[in-house]
Amino acid sequence: MENQEIPLIPVRMLNEYVYCPRLAYLEWVQGEFLPNADTVEGKIRHKRVDVGNHRLPEPDAVSADRIHARSVRLGSSQLGITAVIDIVEGEGNVVTPVDYKRGKRPHIAGGAYAPERVQLCAQALLLREHGFECQRGFIYFSGSKERIPVEMTEELIAETTHAIEGLRCLVKETAALPQPLEDSPKCPRCSLGPICLPDEIKFLKTHQGEIRPIFAMKETAYPFYVQKAGAFVKKEGEQFIVEYEKEKVATARIVEVSQVVLFGHAMMSTPAMHECFRREIPITFCSYGGWFLGHTVGVGHRNAEIREFQYRTSFDAAKCLQIACGIVAAKILNCRTLLRRNWKVRNDEDINIPQELLRLMKADAESAKSAGSIESLLGIEGAAANRYFQNFNRMIAEKGGGVCAFDFSGRNRRPPKDPVNAMLSLSYAMLGREWTIALSAVGLDPYRGFYHRPRFGRPALALDMMEAFRPLVADSTVVTAVNTGVVRENDFIAAAGSCNLTDEGRKRFIGVFENRMAQEITHPRFGYQISYRQLLEVQSRLLIRYLAGEIPDYPHFLTR
Repeated sequence: MENQEIPLIPVRMLNEYVYCPRLAYLEWVQGEFLPNADTVEGKIRHKRVDVGNHRLPEPDAVSADRIHARSVRLGSSQLGITAVIDIVEGEGNVVTPVDYKRGKRPHIAGGAYAPERVQLCAQALLLREHGFECQRGFIYFSGSKERIPVEMTEELIAETTHAIEGLRCLVKETAALPQPLEDSPKCPRCSLGPICLPDEIKFLKTHQGEIRPIFAMKETAYPFYVQKAGAFVKKEGEQFIVEYEKEKVATARIVEVSQVVLFGHAMMSTPAMHECFRREIPITFCSYGGWFLGHTVGVGHRNAEIREFQYRTSFDAAKCLQIACGIVAAKILNCRTLLRRNWKVRNDEDINIPQELLRLMKADAESAKSAGSIESLLGIEGAAANRYFQNFNRMIAEKGGGVCAFDFSGRNRRPPKDPVNAMLSLSYAMLGREWTIALSAVGLDPYRGFYHRPRFGRPALALDMMEAFRPLVADSTVVTAVNTGVVRENDFIAAAGSCNLTDEGRKRFIGVFENRMAQEITHPRFGYQISYRQLLEVQSRLLIRYLAGEIPDYPHFLTR
């Protein structure tokens, strides 16, 4: 907002600014918001007072009639603020604002905390600006059903005007995200904790401090896959209904859907799409074989500042090379870990994974870290990938008689020619879709990367970010599907030199992939429990923090 007129500040943002300047900047300037139990409860508590848009009488129209107006909207260019006051009570031109708050009254001096008192005082100043007399207000705590009076003292008015000026200066003069609070008890209850990541940022900058599990929350919504050709998704009440040939074949509660995935010629009604847009549920489109074609959302993320950071970095060749070296090194090390964990002993002489292979892969990773150009890095990545896939079949169990359950001699694609390559291609496509959605959701452009060069229709950043997760999520899904017998040899169709999963086989394979995405792991740096799907968002937001200059390096994810 630098060099631009600052819009009127909502007094609710004053509350946030006094509570935490970073929170106010994230919400008001960058348009970030995440609901939690507290915000949802607060919205429910406000339902009654939010009804209507009542107007106050003119202050010079002196009357003995009592005033009781709900949801009163006022603004002042002189003060630079605007508000929706929950209730205004009074008689004649003497009025009192009443602000509703969730929870119980805190037993502290003044009857309420500073953010709530400043918010109420700003409402009183607005009423005075419009010609009314206002010497005090009330804060109503719905949890304890108590009204707490707040006097408009000179000290409180000075504190409020200072907060107004402080927020205006923060936006107009610095136009930069304030630093997070350190070790504050406010952070664990903050709904924007997963976006702000205060403890994680401090740890990555100083390598000190305890990291509280702000982000380690349970997932309550999951992808909804529709792969039957000709299936039709429509909305009925709070459910998505899937019909095939006008027969109901499946249902899903909308509140439990994180994204809708349509394969092939599966379709969706306009009302169902509108509901997805309203709830910010992405709709993704895949080919019949599972290749990711694209996705659609509502208005999308509104924080252009994030994309400015991304584009600026993408034109800096040195920074692009630094990020790319870390990406390739992390991928090689995670491939090495997957081989070490899943290596299958085939005979008495073959006791364990060869130490020479582990040494060579570690050397590949070290070479990647110090590569002098993107071209040399591509060569290092190619050599390491060849070494990895030459030994990939050693992670696949035997089906008896010393015969591997699925024959795999190397990577091939477009089209894949054998079952293992068919599953690898499908899992990479699904992982790319997940990364595209995660990056878009946090405000990044999935099509502008640092390692993969932009091409028409290619999500370069999504491909960058998924590199370290190919072995951990995609390859691991294939190994698990084969070794547990979830996918069998008769689940594939071979034709015209290509190989693809059957509908039933794909359904079971998708189940293995989703189980992997939902699997909780202990974060190797931060120490809390987190699922792979949540981890994608955490890594995306840490990338933003790096691009914005808040942390010195992007922390590539390395499993132990």
